[in-house]
Amino acid sequence: MTASTILYETPAPQVARLVLNRPDARNAQDTRLLYDLNDAFDRAARDDGVKVIVLAASGPHFSSGHDLREGGAIAEQMAPFETVGTWCGFGCAGAEGRMAREKEIYLGLSERWRNIPKPTIAAVQGKCIAGGLMLAWPCDLIVAADDAQFADNTVAMGVGGVEYFAHPWELGPRKAKELLFTSDWLTAQEARALGMVNQVVPAAELEAFVLALAQKIATKPLFALKLAKEAVNAAEDAQGRVQAMGAAFALHQLAHSHNMQVHGMPVDPAGLQVRGKAKTP
Repeated sequence: MTASTILYETPAPQVARLVLNRPDARNAQDTRLLYDLNDAFDRAARDDGVKVIVLAASGPHFSSGHDLREGGAIAEQMAPFETVGTWCGFGCAGAEGRMAREKEIYLGLSERWRNIPKPTIAAVQGKCIAGGLMLAWPCDLIVAADDAQFADNTVAMGVGGVEYFAHPWELGPRKAKELLFTSDWLTAQEARALGMVNQVVPAAELEAFVLALAQKIATKPLFALKLAKEAVNAAEDAQGRVQAMGAAFALHQLAHSHNMQVHGMPVDPAGLQVRGKAKTP
């Protein structure tokens, strides 16, 4: 399968590689990219011949986050796609339509990918900004190129963090607050020290390293891999992850509503000036 925004590859037996394919837009996530990616994840998840799924990206950067240039009303953005969840009301006025859309394509899809019953590996190079974290974080393992940098600059844009609010589990509470409060970059090496990234490798070796790792994992029985993943995910959820993320999502929607009332748009326009301009390490 080759969609306009996602490439589906089988680089080795029992390994599927999904490649974000909007390099000119730095793999910014419009609605089509997210649904194309979900279709690709579904294909790999349902293929009993696939044991490991790799998420990679074409071009110099993994993802610049949500594509803020996507135009049209929310209902128009959603109309071409068959929704995965049961949310409706995309054309409703006020906060309802936006909340429905973000529950479906941001929090909903990221949570769905997190719970795919197969090991997933994100291969991250270059910048991974805000919504880009919501593609990498749901993966079980993250391998970063030595040029990778991570940031969530949503607070600068008048919002309290991305919709899939995994920050405390990925970084710990104090580093999560620092990342959010400052909008600063987190280097690949810092991310590894915090446990957010499993391995850091030279950029030229990223693809080969991740493929070798996927092949190593694929030698294990698939059912045992599924059970191990479910056990670790259940431990996180027992700590209250799902409930805390739901609370953060509600606060996220409050921020959008506030910004619409004050600024006439869902984010603080002053923050658009610093988007992608966090302090370089």
